[in-house]
Amino acid sequence: MPVVHFHLIDTPANRDGVGRLLEDACALYAEVLDAPVERIRALASFHQPGHFLAAGQLCSVNGQNAPFFEFIVLEGRSLEQRQRLLAGFTDLLVERLAVARGAIRGCCRRVPPEDWAIGGVPASDKRKAEIEARARNASD
Repeated sequence: MPVVHFHLIDTPANRDGVGRLLEDACALYAEVLDAPVERIRALASFHQPGHFLAAGQLCSVNGQNAPFFEFIVLEGRSLEQRQRLLAGFTDLLVERLAVARGAIRGCCRRVPPEDWAIGGVPASDKRKAEIEARARNASD
């Protein structure tokens, strides 16, 4: 279920580092959420510098490399897990693409299990036992 999406400015350096970024993002997700790798999706979209604005100017003008990422987790994941992913994905952008930490923005989207499909079946049905265990642990 876990999905992370990086929005990157289309530069040679970002294109060169994106494969490693995605691989490392998948490994981070697996570690933090204790999730099997085959469930994880990581993707990147490239945007022309003239179609990406940061600090009040188009990046084609100010030259900033200012990525945005968003990731999805099912409701029930702990605050500590979500914050580890926010920090971890930021660290990966700094390390893999040499982005200035202060230029990175990201968010976590929590999705109710009944609103997420796995092979067309709601996650609430497909992963019922896992979701119930997570909910019990979150309330402890």
